[in-house]
Amino acid sequence: MTTLPSDAPVHNFGMGLTAYIIGDLLPKRKGIETVRDTIEKIVQIPMASKLYIRPTWRQMQSQRGRLDMFEHWQVTLELAEKYNKPVGFRIMLANPDIAEESLPDFVLDNVPMQRLGQGWASDEVSDPSEIRTRKEHHIPYYHHPYFLEALDEFDALLAEKYNGHACIEYMDTYMHGFWGEGHTWPYELVSPFPDQQTGVETWIRIFEMQRRHWTKTPLVTNLQPDISQVGNDELVRRTLAAGEWLRSDTIFIEPQQIELAGVRPPQVAFISEVGMSDGLPESLRLDNGLPHTENIIAHVRDVGANYWSLWNWHNIHAEHVLNYYHQYPAGIDGLNRVIGYRLRPAWIWVCGNQTESVLIVGLANDGISNVPGIVRLTLLDQKGHPVSEATLEAGHPIPHQVRLAHLKLPAGVEWIGMSLKAELIVKGVNHPIRWACREPVNSDGSLTLKHSMI
Repeated sequence: MTTLPSDAPVHNFGMGLTAYIIGDLLPKRKGIETVRDTIEKIVQIPMASKLYIRPTWRQMQSQRGRLDMFEHWQVTLELAEKYNKPVGFRIMLANPDIAEESLPDFVLDNVPMQRLGQGWASDEVSDPSEIRTRKEHHIPYYHHPYFLEALDEFDALLAEKYNGHACIEYMDTYMHGFWGEGHTWPYELVSPFPDQQTGVETWIRIFEMQRRHWTKTPLVTNLQPDISQVGNDELVRRTLAAGEWLRSDTIFIEPQQIELAGVRPPQVAFISEVGMSDGLPESLRLDNGLPHTENIIAHVRDVGANYWSLWNWHNIHAEHVLNYYHQYPAGIDGLNRVIGYRLRPAWIWVCGNQTESVLIVGLANDGISNVPGIVRLTLLDQKGHPVSEATLEAGHPIPHQVRLAHLKLPAGVEWIGMSLKAELIVKGVNHPIRWACREPVNSDGSLTLKHSMI
């Protein structure tokens, strides 16, 4: 039997185009829209199979010992379940783009704050009315015992509720400074730590705390170069050693980030966050007749991303994504048909004799990224009972290579009519894989085996 690659988008765990509910700012409500109306329109963006939300700690907790998540979070999780679009998220400990504090009052009342400075670098701000240009910026003494204790308690409460939750795709690691990206540029020379070693040790402690709590949900570390000297490189090293995932918010600058994304271990997913045009003439940034967003998409493909952001930066609304898409659908549609991993049993052979036989599956990956975990194949009889299983090496098959898997067949059992199912195992959790083949697949994503004309 053989299969052909599918031309349609395939939605599996560990991949997909991602609609942003919150990036740095809340989504823009239009007219008489309620919060739910605005979020539901974003969730319904047809190209998006995943969602992302980036609230502050303050928006998720107002007093110790319990969670009291704000409306945007609650609505997002409800709609994620309704539309079957899982959520990635980050909890920001400092957001320079909002007027309100990022930390709960109980933290602010007990932890000293480090003043960084006033305003922002003029060459990095296109709109002088942005809050960051007039705000006085502070970050906490992350190493303060009260801060570490309160964050540990908060993260444990989050994990108790959402670790391994069906609606949660991944969680970003906590990192230093603005937006939790791992820096305080343009104030990178101002530090809340008494010395560099304390900063590095503090962030290692926070990282290991988070890994201790989130045993089932992938953690994602930003590839920010360590300009604030707080141990980012060590966090990335530990992330890779643990088989957790990576992300970047650039696709053109900082060669270090691009290289690390491109040479990551095969089982490590890469999340690309780069803002796109809203379709208005001033945001298209045409070059040789093509919008800048098309250049972004091409380079997202170059690094073999698992995810890419459908995100208008500080101008989030479904209409803005769709306004661009309706003018230039080819780039986004093309990326949606290749992003992540796209597995199919390209060849299926049966070898053996009357007493012993084996079904050999030649697995192909027609996507642009490796598989962010371990693939397990299960052969099912016509009643759905497992007959045989095989697992592949973590991260395989990689694109443009074929991996063989051997599944034993009971003596005298006919393989025609059996089903071949695939699962992705990440941190001990099994996620069903829908085969990315042109041939019809079953409702659970499996493929019923039959003879092919060859």
